[in-house]
Amino acid sequence: MSRTIQSQHRIRIDAPADVAFMFFTPAGEELWVEGWRPRYVHPADGATVAGMVFTTGDGAELTIWHLVDFDRARRRSRYVRTTPGSRTGFVEIACEPLDAERCEVTVRYTMTALSAEGEAALEAFTPAAFARSIDGWGERIAACLPQLRTAHIR
Repeated sequence: MSRTIQSQHRIRIDAPADVAFMFFTPAGEELWVEGWRPRYVHPADGATVAGMVFTTGDGAELTIWHLVDFDRARRRSRYVRTTPGSRTGFVEIACEPLDAERCEVTVRYTMTALSAEGEAALEAFTPAAFARSIDGWGERIAACLPQLRTAHIR
């Protein structure tokens, strides 16, 4: 029953790489992802640090997130996310400068189904569906870019 899928997609962001990298933290995503309301477990203030733990969703979609790698200097992060009884996997973000004011962000998900429900949830990670989703991220970020560029993201 265990099925694993890996999907990767790149988007361009009109912001310096060091700035844009923070858009993809839990606190940064609160500014542009509709309905994104992480509940911070550690640290309680939601500061983005290696080892942080937070949850999202409710009921069968309760998801536990653990930031296992966070390298601000290299603009790379890696999360483990688990929706118990459904799926688990890694989320990786890498942000590379294109020039002083633009960057390319690579988003990679590696997900493994833990049940039939998890198998169904993996459909969101097929290449075409994943690309549409991540392109949507780019569109939402572009729409919020003026406020994102000036935000202090912890």
